[in-house]
Amino acid sequence: MHGWIILDKPLGLGSTQAVAAVKRNLRSAGFGKVKVGHGGTLDPLATGVLPIALGEATKLCGRMLDASKTYDFTISFGIETSGLDAEGDVVATSEVRPTLEQVQQVLAQFTGPIEQIPPAYSAIKIDGKRAYDLARAGESVEMKSRAVTVYGLLVRQAEPPSPGDAPLTSITLTADVSKGTYIRSLARDIAYALGTVGHVSMLRRTRAGPFALNGAISLDKLNAFGQGAAQEDVILPIEAGLVDIPALDLSPEQARAIQQGRVLTGIAMKDGLHWARGADLRPIALVENIDGALKTVRGFNLTP
Repeated sequence: MHGWIILDKPLGLGSTQAVAAVKRNLRSAGFGKVKVGHGGTLDPLATGVLPIALGEATKLCGRMLDASKTYDFTISFGIETSGLDAEGDVVATSEVRPTLEQVQQVLAQFTGPIEQIPPAYSAIKIDGKRAYDLARAGESVEMKSRAVTVYGLLVRQAEPPSPGDAPLTSITLTADVSKGTYIRSLARDIAYALGTVGHVSMLRRTRAGPFALNGAISLDKLNAFGQGAAQEDVILPIEAGLVDIPALDLSPEQARAIQQGRVLTGIAMKDGLHWARGADLRPIALVENIDGALKTVRGFNLTP
């Protein structure tokens, strides 16, 4: 059992709980013990694309963590919370409400390479402890600024829908971001730039690396699979997590060399990551070509 289950994670379910649900349904479906991991944490208050790797696909979880992601999120203006979302205590309020025109004017400040301070309620470790554990214990948490990239930031919907000069209670945006970007921090900083405060009242991940919502399944469909429903469209092949990089076809001799961890030279190809496959099109390894030397990054132990 190797491949991916792309879950459209529902509200209130943690990433660890989602992995447990996959394990439970795999056992119920008769697959026994399968190694399972997820490709990027999604907060319980967030919904959307959660890639869950099975078997040899778990070797790609690190790559999935490094992938860019796309989110839809709503900033509700006037209230900032300790968690920067719908949970937590109210820590600041403001009567200022921006207009749609003002929002559109500040978005350019948050597009491209930016610096942001992660939320105190985050999984970042400080002296070996999770920041959210320290924050919940009432300890002062000093978060360091980090460099991230926002590739795109667009307005999806304003509330109330009105002309550009009317005050808004909330705004829904779409952000295409690099790894390590905190949408809650982005929302906080956009509100500050508008002279007010705000928090994230809706967060939905619509893409994680090569996986998008149109390939995700509901928790109900996952549970139906565990109760005997067809596997079709539930488990994607391991190469579904590699479609954003080129495939490299190897001869039997080259494939054996890669499987043995040897470096190949003399193959005319571009530098960068590729996924190598044999004559049966089975993924053999994630490989990287650097100055004409092809090295194995992660090998896959997939039997025909």
